[in-house]
Amino acid sequence: MKFIHAADIHLDSPLRGLERYEGAPVDALRGATRRALESLVDLALDEAVTAVLLAGDLYDGDWKDYNTGLFFARQMERLRAADIPVFAVAGNHDAVSQITRRLRLPENVHLFATRAPETQVREDLGFAVHGQGFASRAVSEDLTRAYPAPCSGLFNIGLLHTSLDGRPDHDTYAPCSRDGLRTLGYDYWALGHVHRHEIVDESPWIVFPGNLQGRHARETGPKGCCLVEVEDERVQRVEPRALDVARWFDCRVDLSAVASLEEVYARAEQRLSAALESADGRLAAVRLRFAGVCAVHSRLQAVQDHVINDCRALANALGGEAMWLEKVLIETRREPSAAERLIRDEAFGSLLSVIRDLELDDERLERLSAEFSDLAAKLPPEIRRGDEPCDPGSPAFLRHSLAEAQELLLARLLDPGEP
Repeated sequence: MKFIHAADIHLDSPLRGLERYEGAPVDALRGATRRALESLVDLALDEAVTAVLLAGDLYDGDWKDYNTGLFFARQMERLRAADIPVFAVAGNHDAVSQITRRLRLPENVHLFATRAPETQVREDLGFAVHGQGFASRAVSEDLTRAYPAPCSGLFNIGLLHTSLDGRPDHDTYAPCSRDGLRTLGYDYWALGHVHRHEIVDESPWIVFPGNLQGRHARETGPKGCCLVEVEDERVQRVEPRALDVARWFDCRVDLSAVASLEEVYARAEQRLSAALESADGRLAAVRLRFAGVCAVHSRLQAVQDHVINDCRALANALGGEAMWLEKVLIETRREPSAAERLIRDEAFGSLLSVIRDLELDDERLERLSAEFSDLAAKLPPEIRRGDEPCDPGSPAFLRHSLAEAQELLLARLLDPGEP
């Protein structure tokens, strides 16, 4: 069989603040999530898939009106006409919407219960789907602990909206562990919530497809779904398929050693051209970020508006309506003088000595962690316990941070030319 795994459609996501940007393609960006959903349905029909799995955040919270839900229902009706079943769970954004719960969907769409996990068995198609949706926006318990045992003789799919064991820049919802998913014995875990495509594991397959359409400059690169092929109850291939209609780019332009505005624009043109090519015919929404230590820093600061408008003109000349320069950020720094380097090196040397003393003194480290305890308590759980935990109230974390700081200081002292 063959199925589509998608998540985080965020249909009609408002993309607030676009009106602030002169020349922003508001209509194209606001309609992007709808067009991406249409492309998803087109792919399902073209590939004649066995089923479509939607792992949460179909919507983006409460709708302005029923048109959002009606559009989704129309797309699901296209799948019903082709006899393609859809299995979906509610995510944290879906749980916020009150009218979502009252919308009648076509009979081919099964929305899993939110009070407890349930199983949908399709023996005629050779698979079983186990899932549970969000009853409220903030689900803090591991829902998979109550998921049922796999159905013998069928391909078993777990459908879940989750942060798994913590992912950067994502709230901790329905947390679970890779080992916990393995123990349930399913063949494929269709996850949602994380907006970047990731194959977490292949034994069993644990997959985040990413969101269907990037919505801002922090959601860069191709977006879409996964097309999964199964033979003899074993996954043969998981293929990412790009379905986005507008693609976001965060382009860093290194201006190290650049001494003229002409060279600034030449490097900007290279990055913009590369983004336009990578967009593959889609609208390229670009954030341009100038960085590095350079002689032209003061000039850039003095004529910021001029530089920004020149870059917009450059983007327009390169791509026309196919490219939109969302923002230009000037984050360069000036080159330090010889006197400043000397002062800096003396200060770094003194600080390095303090770090070494503190790192070796357990009692002082304990006192320091106690001073940070109030700050640690205010940090969100996903910050303190993510893949890269940040807990300033922990002596072990502080010791690790001091070691990193020491390495950074040593690198600066050994290379005075490095800013």
